[in-house]
Amino acid sequence: MNRLLLAAYPESYRSRQGKEVLACLAEAYPGRSWPPPREVAALVRAGVQARARATVDDASRPWWLDGIHLAALALAALALVPYLQDVWHWALHIDPGQHAIAFRFSGWYPWAGGPTRIRLLPYGLLPLGCLIALLRGRAWIALPAAAAMIWAGATTHGRTVFGDEGKAGLSYYGLGAPITARDLALSGTLCAACAVLALCRPGRLRRRSYRWLAPVVLAMFVAGGLHIISVSPTFQRGLFVIEAAALLGAWVATAATGDHRWLIPVAAVAIVRTQAIVVQPDAFTQSFPDLVVLLLLIAPLPALAITAQRRQGQALPE
Repeated sequence: MNRLLLAAYPESYRSRQGKEVLACLAEAYPGRSWPPPREVAALVRAGVQARARATVDDASRPWWLDGIHLAALALAALALVPYLQDVWHWALHIDPGQHAIAFRFSGWYPWAGGPTRIRLLPYGLLPLGCLIALLRGRAWIALPAAAAMIWAGATTHGRTVFGDEGKAGLSYYGLGAPITARDLALSGTLCAACAVLALCRPGRLRRRSYRWLAPVVLAMFVAGGLHIISVSPTFQRGLFVIEAAALLGAWVATAATGDHRWLIPVAAVAIVRTQAIVVQPDAFTQSFPDLVVLLLLIAPLPALAITAQRRQGQALPE
């Protein structure tokens, strides 16, 4: 099990010092397959810091381009999250019955029984395709997928490609204020980021392994198998934990390197959330827990900027 902790470190570090780390853990905690929680947290933090330093040391691309790439990935994942169950059901031809995702109509496909209104594809395929293309550094493929998201949200009701899915009811999760696909702030920001990436020598973008899709497939399996929709309290709590962990990782990386690239995805998500609150202030003010959640997710932005400036200030005298 100790080998799983090494996954937090970059491959170059694992090849050089991986055996030494495993030997130290076996010596320090004999007979245990897993170190104490405090040691696990320290190892994961050190791994995040090592990955962050390796990223900053890579001079093949400017920091701002990498930051925009990370922002596009975060926004594509944000857009995909509410449709995990729906895409899973569509891919496996599962009829969700009464557990269908909560939209104005149940979202039946031509091969499923139910209402007469049908749709051909799940809206979630658009952000999923965008996410996969961005992971592989193919911004020229992600751009039309993001543009199609804008088209799907801006067109009128009655189409049979995606139906009314994502245009009525709580489509995106409601942390702070619910975001529907008709609110084009998310898809528009994602499309703009993809356009910048496609125009700025896309061959320079970082290409990540398909293994990064394993958590997405796992999330689809859990949401589809258990019929957990995005408005479920269980779904909301799990998503908050994931986002909080991502923010903590951005904080650790910024503090370790003083680099500003991790500010860009945090700022992009903060802008999308804030816009949703401005458009729907009533939905926000009615829920005090949403206020707490929003502050926890957005407040770190200035703290990250200050952390980066302090780290750079400490690096100059050295």
